[in-house]
Amino acid sequence: MGKIKNRIRRLRFDNDEMTQEELANRAGCTRQTIIALEQGKYVPSIELAFKIAKAFGVALEEVFQYEGE
Repeated sequence: MGKIKNRIRRLRFDNDEMTQEELANRAGCTRQTIIALEQGKYVPSIELAFKIAKAFGVALEEVFQYEGE
């Protein structure tokens, strides 16, 4: 099975070093969810993925990438 990778940590840094808490507030989730996403321990729902991309003002594909087998 493939894996979904993300660039959340890099994007936070590139956006004035946005905190995990700030991103969580903008995306409507908890800081713990952002931590789990950054560590690759959690795959977001499609709705949350879009909210995170919107928080950064970028396309979904700039945040999340699917790496097939």
